[in-house]
Amino acid sequence: MKKVILTLILITLSTSLKACEEKETFNDENLQIVEASVTHDSDIASTIWEIKVQGNAGSTTPNPAGQLHGAPVLGYVFPTTLKPTDVGFNETEGILALALTSHPDFDDTPLWDENNDRAYDNDGIIWHPHWVVLQKDERVPGGLSVKQFNKEDKTIVLPPTNPGMPMYMDSPGFQVITKGSSIKVVIPDYRMNHQTNFTFDAVSVYMEVNTEIKDKPLLGVYEVYSILSTDLSLPYTVTSK
Repeated sequence: MKKVILTLILITLSTSLKACEEKETFNDENLQIVEASVTHDSDIASTIWEIKVQGNAGSTTPNPAGQLHGAPVLGYVFPTTLKPTDVGFNETEGILALALTSHPDFDDTPLWDENNDRAYDNDGIIWHPHWVVLQKDERVPGGLSVKQFNKEDKTIVLPPTNPGMPMYMDSPGFQVITKGSSIKVVIPDYRMNHQTNFTFDAVSVYMEVNTEIKDKPLLGVYEVYSILSTDLSLPYTVTSK
Protein backbone atom coordinates (compact mmCIF):
# COMPACT_ATOMS: atom_id res chain seq x y z
CA MET A 1 0.00 0.00 0.00
CA LYS A 2 2.80 2.44 0.89
CA LYS A 3 4.47 1.83 -2.53
CA VAL A 4 1.18 2.65 -4.28
CA ILE A 5 0.85 5.86 -2.27
CA LEU A 6 4.42 6.86 -3.12
CA THR A 7 3.88 6.21 -6.84
CA LEU A 8 0.77 8.38 -6.90
CA ILE A 9 2.55 11.09 -4.92
CA LEU A 10 5.52 11.05 -7.31
CA ILE A 11 3.27 11.65 -10.33
CA THR A 12 1.73 14.68 -8.63
CA LEU A 13 5.06 16.02 -7.35
CA SER A 14 6.55 15.79 -10.85
CA THR A 15 3.72 17.99 -12.12
CA SER A 16 4.33 20.42 -9.26
CA LEU A 17 8.06 20.62 -10.05
CA LYS A 18 7.22 21.68 -13.60
CA ALA A 19 4.83 24.31 -12.29
CA CYS A 20 7.63 25.70 -10.10
CA GLU A 21 9.54 26.62 -13.24
CA GLU A 22 6.96 29.35 -13.82
CA LYS A 23 6.63 30.49 -10.20
CA GLU A 24 9.85 30.79 -8.26
CA THR A 25 9.05 33.16 -5.42
CA PHE A 26 11.13 31.18 -2.95
CA ASN A 27 12.79 28.72 -5.31
CA ASP A 28 16.44 29.66 -4.92
CA GLU A 29 19.69 27.79 -4.24
CA ASN A 30 18.90 27.74 -0.52
CA LEU A 31 16.14 25.23 -1.25
CA GLN A 32 18.00 23.09 -3.80
CA ILE A 33 18.92 19.91 -1.96
CA VAL A 34 22.22 18.24 -2.88
CA GLU A 35 22.65 15.77 -0.03
CA ALA A 36 20.82 14.29 2.93
CA SER A 37 21.69 11.86 5.70
CA VAL A 38 20.36 10.27 8.86
CA THR A 39 23.16 9.05 11.09
CA HIS A 40 22.75 7.02 14.26
CA ASP A 41 25.23 7.84 17.00
CA SER A 42 25.14 5.12 19.66
CA ASP A 43 27.30 7.20 22.02
CA ILE A 44 24.48 9.69 22.47
CA ALA A 45 21.62 7.28 21.58
CA SER A 46 20.32 9.64 18.92
CA THR A 47 19.97 10.10 15.19
CA ILE A 48 21.29 13.18 13.41
CA TRP A 49 19.10 14.24 10.48
CA GLU A 50 20.80 16.57 8.00
CA ILE A 51 20.02 18.20 4.66
CA LYS A 52 22.59 20.09 2.61
CA VAL A 53 21.71 22.56 -0.12
CA GLN A 54 23.48 24.47 -2.88
CA GLY A 55 23.27 27.74 -0.97
CA ASN A 56 22.73 28.58 2.71
CA ALA A 57 20.24 26.31 4.41
CA GLY A 58 17.48 28.16 6.22
CA SER A 59 18.44 31.58 4.83
CA THR A 60 15.27 31.81 2.75
CA THR A 61 12.17 32.31 4.89
CA PRO A 62 8.60 33.19 3.84
CA ASN A 63 7.23 36.70 3.55
CA PRO A 64 4.34 37.13 6.02
CA ALA A 65 0.77 37.18 4.72
CA GLY A 66 -0.41 39.12 7.76
CA GLN A 67 -3.09 36.58 8.63
CA LEU A 68 -3.53 32.85 9.21
CA HIS A 69 -5.51 32.13 6.04
CA GLY A 70 -3.03 31.91 3.21
CA ALA A 71 -0.08 31.94 5.59
CA PRO A 72 3.06 30.64 3.81
CA VAL A 73 5.18 27.80 5.18
CA LEU A 74 8.57 26.70 3.85
CA GLY A 75 9.83 23.23 4.65
CA TYR A 76 12.77 20.90 4.34
CA VAL A 77 11.06 17.52 4.62
CA PHE A 78 12.26 13.96 5.24
CA PRO A 79 9.57 11.48 4.06
CA THR A 80 10.29 8.15 5.78
CA THR A 81 9.19 4.53 6.09
CA LEU A 82 8.73 5.00 9.83
CA LYS A 83 5.26 4.24 11.18
CA PRO A 84 3.07 6.98 12.67
CA THR A 85 2.96 4.90 15.86
CA ASP A 86 6.75 5.20 16.19
CA VAL A 87 6.37 8.87 17.17
CA GLY A 88 3.15 8.71 19.16
CA PHE A 89 0.28 8.85 16.66
CA ASN A 90 -2.37 6.18 16.37
CA GLU A 91 -2.04 3.72 13.50
CA THR A 92 -3.15 5.44 10.29
CA GLU A 93 -2.46 5.35 6.54
CA GLY A 94 -0.01 7.86 5.12
CA ILE A 95 3.66 8.78 4.99
CA LEU A 96 5.32 9.79 8.25
CA ALA A 97 7.66 12.71 7.62
CA LEU A 98 9.94 14.95 9.63
CA ALA A 99 9.38 18.53 8.45
CA LEU A 100 11.70 21.41 9.35
CA THR A 101 9.58 24.51 8.85
CA SER A 102 9.49 28.30 8.96
CA HIS A 103 6.33 30.46 8.92
CA PRO A 104 6.19 34.08 10.18
CA ASP A 105 2.40 34.45 10.56
CA PHE A 106 1.76 32.01 13.40
CA ASP A 107 3.42 29.94 16.10
CA ASP A 108 2.58 26.25 16.41
CA THR A 109 5.10 25.27 19.08
CA PRO A 110 3.39 26.55 22.26
CA LEU A 111 5.68 24.54 24.54
CA TRP A 112 8.92 25.87 23.06
CA ASP A 113 10.64 29.26 22.99
CA GLU A 114 12.92 28.93 19.96
CA ASN A 115 14.20 32.52 20.02
CA ASN A 116 14.67 32.51 23.81
CA ASP A 117 12.80 35.76 24.46
CA ARG A 118 10.53 34.24 27.15
CA ALA A 119 7.51 34.50 24.84
CA TYR A 120 6.21 31.21 23.51
CA ASP A 121 3.91 32.48 20.78
CA ASN A 122 6.04 34.64 18.50
CA ASP A 123 8.77 32.55 16.90
CA GLY A 124 7.17 30.63 14.04
CA ILE A 125 9.72 32.05 11.62
CA ILE A 126 12.54 30.29 13.50
CA TRP A 127 13.20 26.92 11.87
CA HIS A 128 11.62 24.17 13.95
CA PRO A 129 10.57 20.52 13.49
CA HIS A 130 7.25 18.75 13.14
CA TRP A 131 6.32 15.13 12.77
CA VAL A 132 3.50 14.98 10.21
CA VAL A 133 1.53 12.30 8.40
CA LEU A 134 1.28 13.18 4.71
CA GLN A 135 -1.41 11.98 2.34
CA LYS A 136 -2.02 12.31 -1.40
CA ASP A 137 -4.32 15.27 -2.03
CA GLU A 138 -5.32 16.38 -5.53
CA ARG A 139 -6.98 19.52 -4.18
CA VAL A 140 -3.63 21.32 -4.06
CA PRO A 141 -1.02 21.76 -6.82
CA GLY A 142 1.71 19.98 -4.84
CA GLY A 143 -0.47 16.91 -4.46
CA LEU A 144 0.08 16.43 -0.73
CA SER A 145 -1.43 17.61 2.52
CA VAL A 146 -1.09 16.94 6.21
CA LYS A 147 -3.74 14.36 7.10
CA GLN A 148 -6.70 15.79 9.00
CA PHE A 149 -9.28 14.21 11.28
CA ASN A 150 -12.58 15.00 12.93
CA LYS A 151 -12.10 16.68 16.30
CA GLU A 152 -14.85 14.51 17.73
CA ASP A 153 -13.13 11.24 16.76
CA LYS A 154 -12.15 9.64 20.07
CA THR A 155 -9.91 7.05 18.36
CA ILE A 156 -7.32 9.69 17.39
CA VAL A 157 -4.09 9.57 19.39
CA LEU A 158 -1.55 12.39 19.22
CA PRO A 159 1.71 12.93 21.10
CA PRO A 160 1.27 15.21 24.13
CA THR A 161 3.48 17.80 22.42
CA ASN A 162 1.01 18.30 19.55
CA PRO A 163 -0.03 21.93 18.84
CA GLY A 164 -3.76 21.29 19.19
CA MET A 165 -4.71 21.34 15.51
CA PRO A 166 -7.10 18.79 13.92
CA MET A 167 -4.42 17.06 11.86
CA TYR A 168 -1.62 14.57 12.34
CA MET A 169 1.06 17.02 13.44
CA ASP A 170 3.38 17.07 16.42
CA SER A 171 5.70 19.82 17.68
CA PRO A 172 8.42 17.76 19.37
CA GLY A 173 10.73 20.66 20.23
CA PHE A 174 14.02 19.30 18.90
CA GLN A 175 16.57 22.04 18.22
CA VAL A 176 17.13 22.81 14.54
CA ILE A 177 20.66 23.93 13.66
CA THR A 178 21.49 25.86 10.49
CA LYS A 179 25.11 26.44 9.50
CA GLY A 180 26.30 27.22 5.98
CA SER A 181 24.77 24.75 3.55
CA SER A 182 23.50 22.48 6.33
CA ILE A 183 20.29 22.23 8.31
CA LYS A 184 20.11 19.48 10.91
CA VAL A 185 18.26 18.18 13.94
CA VAL A 186 19.20 15.63 16.60
CA ILE A 187 16.50 13.22 17.80
CA PRO A 188 16.91 10.96 20.85
CA ASP A 189 16.24 7.29 20.12
CA TYR A 190 13.46 7.02 22.68
CA ARG A 191 11.51 9.78 20.90
CA MET A 192 11.09 7.58 17.81
CA ASN A 193 10.60 4.12 19.32
CA HIS A 194 14.32 3.34 19.05
CA GLN A 195 13.97 2.89 15.29
CA THR A 196 17.19 2.99 13.26
CA ASN A 197 16.31 0.65 10.39
CA PHE A 198 14.26 2.76 7.97
CA THR A 199 14.64 4.57 4.66
CA PHE A 200 13.99 8.18 3.74
CA ASP A 201 14.19 10.90 1.12
CA ALA A 202 14.60 14.69 1.22
CA VAL A 203 12.27 17.27 -0.30
CA SER A 204 11.94 21.07 -0.12
CA VAL A 205 8.44 22.51 -0.43
CA TYR A 206 6.17 25.53 -0.15
CA MET A 207 3.02 24.94 1.89
CA GLU A 208 0.07 27.13 2.73
CA VAL A 209 -2.53 27.32 5.49
CA ASN A 210 -6.22 27.35 4.57
CA THR A 211 -8.88 28.33 7.11
CA GLU A 212 -11.66 29.53 4.79
CA ILE A 213 -12.08 27.30 1.72
CA LYS A 214 -14.00 24.14 2.61
CA ASP A 215 -12.76 21.97 -0.25
CA LYS A 216 -9.06 22.67 0.44
CA PRO A 217 -6.86 21.10 3.14
CA LEU A 218 -5.89 22.95 6.29
CA LEU A 219 -2.21 22.63 5.37
CA GLY A 220 -1.32 21.61 1.83
CA VAL A 221 1.75 21.48 -0.39
CA TYR A 222 1.53 23.99 -3.23
CA GLU A 223 5.03 23.86 -4.70
CA VAL A 224 7.86 21.34 -4.70
CA TYR A 225 11.32 22.83 -5.20
CA SER A 226 13.62 19.83 -4.92
CA ILE A 227 13.48 16.03 -4.52
CA LEU A 228 16.87 14.54 -3.72
CA SER A 229 16.19 11.10 -5.21
CA THR A 230 14.25 12.69 -8.13
CA ASP A 231 11.68 9.88 -7.94
CA LEU A 232 10.64 9.91 -4.26
CA SER A 233 11.68 6.29 -3.91
CA LEU A 234 12.95 6.80 -0.35
CA PRO A 235 16.24 5.08 -1.25
CA TYR A 236 18.45 6.39 1.53
CA THR A 237 19.26 4.35 4.63
CA VAL A 238 20.35 5.22 8.15
CA THR A 239 24.10 4.97 8.69
CA SER A 240 25.94 4.37 11.95
CA LYS A 241 28.58 6.58 13.48
